[in-house]
Amino acid sequence: MVGGGDTAIEEAVFLTKFATRVHLIHRRDKLRASKAMQDRALQNEKIQPLWNKTVLDVLTVTHETPMGEKVEKIRALKLKDTVDGSESELPVEGLFVAIGHQPNTSLFAGQLPMDETGYLQVEKGSSRTTIPGVFACGDVQDHVYRQAITAAGSGCMAAIDAERWLAEQGLAE
Repeated sequence: MVGGGDTAIEEAVFLTKFATRVHLIHRRDKLRASKAMQDRALQNEKIQPLWNKTVLDVLTVTHETPMGEKVEKIRALKLKDTVDGSESELPVEGLFVAIGHQPNTSLFAGQLPMDETGYLQVEKGSSRTTIPGVFACGDVQDHVYRQAITAAGSGCMAAIDAERWLAEQGLAE
């Protein structure tokens, strides 16, 4: 698992259900995840943190299936130490990356208020922005859950908020 935020830590813990070892590769010497998530991961004997490392390359090997089909399989990661620049290989069988989420909100820059990470700000418990009749939902305003089903529920909230706003304006029947 590559990453150091809540999503990466949550996924690393989840992967321990299926793997004998989960390498947690992070470019710094401390995680950005919440203290509770860090404690959960770092106390898990199956999770091995690799501090100050970045992935330079994914190394593969080609196998032939019983049907004669050639397939590539991950065999290792080429890592670079962010402190001393040294390089190493880490044998692995899979790679998961959770290194952040950038909301697709650049279109609204200067038009709608955003937080420091680019998420649109909405009225608490609502999908309303500071502009009447403009609503935000899903991944552009939700920096905690960001999942498809949550985005769908958030979209429903925005639709209801928009319908109510239109009714208040006398624009809906």
